[in-house]
Amino acid sequence: MQIKKAMEKVPGGMMLLPLLLGATINTFIPTAGEFFGSYTGALFKGVLPILAVFFVCVGTTIDVRTTPKILKRGGSLLFSKVGASIVVALIASQMIGEGTVLGGLSVLAIVAAMNDTNGGLYLALMDQYGKKEDIAAYPVMTVEAGPFLTMVTLGIVGLSAFPWQTLIGAVLPLAIGMILGNLDKDFRDLFGKAVPAFVPFFAFGLGAGLDFRKVMDAGLVGLFLGVAVILITGTALFFADNLAGGNGVAGIAAATTAGSAAGVPTIVAAANPAYASVAGSATVMVAASAIVTAILVPFITAWWAKRVNVQLNETVSK
Repeated sequence: MQIKKAMEKVPGGMMLLPLLLGATINTFIPTAGEFFGSYTGALFKGVLPILAVFFVCVGTTIDVRTTPKILKRGGSLLFSKVGASIVVALIASQMIGEGTVLGGLSVLAIVAAMNDTNGGLYLALMDQYGKKEDIAAYPVMTVEAGPFLTMVTLGIVGLSAFPWQTLIGAVLPLAIGMILGNLDKDFRDLFGKAVPAFVPFFAFGLGAGLDFRKVMDAGLVGLFLGVAVILITGTALFFADNLAGGNGVAGIAAATTAGSAAGVPTIVAAANPAYASVAGSATVMVAASAIVTAILVPFITAWWAKRVNVQLNETVSK
């Protein structure tokens, strides 16, 4: 049987299909991980350790001479996505305020959905369609993770200082891998080959945190938010990626909502009670956006990557 080849025919299939499998199990058998426990249960909730090892392996494949390019690429994606979120928040705040419209849509939901990229999906798509520099750029983008930038965007006084420890912790595995790979080519050969093998495992873990029922609860508004994340942040990311020397593939791949972003509204509401009344509906909206973007973005990324390759081949042939 050629299962792997069949999976690879689906855009981002090595990421998308395990993610959908995890989400399906979590939707219909949410206690599966707890029931089996031990190593099986760890697969449902152990995505961060897998990603940590993944970054070490990716780091070994990177030449230190490409570091300036990595910072430029990652920084452009980070600032363009957060910048687009801020612009939308400014407009939405004038129209919505601190309440909700359209059956639960709020500024809190919009900002939380737009600020945080689905890193696992981005990494998987870059492994298939991007460059090593695009994969290595992701740790710079991890500044998006958590409630910090959402609080800043909303103007909430919740955190008094930038969590520099978290940023260092996000970059450290990649840095260790880069050091090992540049000091010893054997490490590069050993760990570099392992990079694609980790993708289905952390994809399954990410999917196990998603619930398809959230999309149904959010209805058309949740679908609208997911599409808006792709269109608005995707446009900003696409042009930023091109300006930073990319071809737009990485920008499109980053136009998603992280599954973990669904927990941000609750944290924000705890820091500012003004958002307590909308935190519940915002959680549903953000979760729906995470699923919608996880399904649509791989197909859009694959389509653009194919188009870019065709254009490149035509230019070379001339």
